[in-house]
Amino acid sequence: MIEDAEAGFGISVFRIVTGGIVMKLKRMMLVTCATLLSAGLIFTTIGCAEKERCRWIVHDMSRPRPPVVTPGEQLGQPPSGAIVLFDGKDASQWVSNKDGGPVRWKVENGYMEVVKETGDIRTKQSFGDCRLHIEWATPARVSGSGQDTGNSGVFLMSNYEVQILDSYSGETYADGQAAALYGRRPPSVNACRPPGQWQSFDIIFHRPIFKGGKVVKRVTFTVFHNGVLVHDHYELPGGTGWTGPHAVSEYEEYPDKLPIQLQDHDSAVRFRNIWLVELP
Repeated sequence: MIEDAEAGFGISVFRIVTGGIVMKLKRMMLVTCATLLSAGLIFTTIGCAEKERCRWIVHDMSRPRPPVVTPGEQLGQPPSGAIVLFDGKDASQWVSNKDGGPVRWKVENGYMEVVKETGDIRTKQSFGDCRLHIEWATPARVSGSGQDTGNSGVFLMSNYEVQILDSYSGETYADGQAAALYGRRPPSVNACRPPGQWQSFDIIFHRPIFKGGKVVKRVTFTVFHNGVLVHDHYELPGGTGWTGPHAVSEYEEYPDKLPIQLQDHDSAVRFRNIWLVELP
C-alpha cells in the first residue's frame, strides 16, 4: 500500500510538472501567434476580414482605402478611368473586320448605325477580362420575323456573343433572343424595350484560360439588360459561334486578349455610349 501511495504521489508530481510545462508552452504559442498575426504572416478567421493571408483586423483604420473613381454624371456614362470606345462623334476606335480599314457604318446624331453588307467592325485595342457598357436600339419600323428583326450582336474577344435582337415584338428560339449567350443560354427574363427605344447591356466578362491547348478555366458572363440581371456569373460550356443547324462552336485556344466585335446582320441597329473598364 505504501509503495502504491508513493507511486501515486510520483504520478501526481509528474502531472503537475508536465502540466506547468504545457501551460508555459501554450502561453508561448499564443504570444508567437499574436506576433505573427500582427506582422501579417498568418491569418485567422477571428479578427480577420477575409479567409486569406491578412495584415489587418476587422475595421482596421490603417487598412488602405480603395482608390477613388468618379462616376458618370448620369446613369450609363463612363466613370473616370474607363476606356471610351464610342462617344457619339466618330468611329476612330474601330476598324472594319473585313479588311482592317475605316469603318463604313453611319455615324450621326450621337450614334453609330449598321450599314447593310459593309461587314462587322472591331475595336483597334484588344481586351480580356472587362466590364463593358453598350447601348443599342433596333429599328423603330419592324420588318421581318424571327432572326430578321433588328439582329446584331456584341462579341467579347471576337468569339463570345451576347445577342442583340428585337425580342419585344418578335419571337425566335430562346437561346437566340436579345441578351442570350447565343446558342448556349437564354436570358433568365425578357427585359426588352419596344423597337426604336434605347436599351443597354452591362457585361462583366472573364476570359477563358488555356493550358496545353485545353481550357482549364471557362468563360463567365454576368449580364444586365436594361438594368435587369439576366445572367449571373454563368460559366459558358463552349463557344457561341454558329457552325450549322442546331450546333455551336467549342472552345479553341486564343490569345489572352482580343478585340470586341459588333455584328452587321443586315439590320440598321444603332449603337451609342460604348465604354469599357479592364478588370484586374
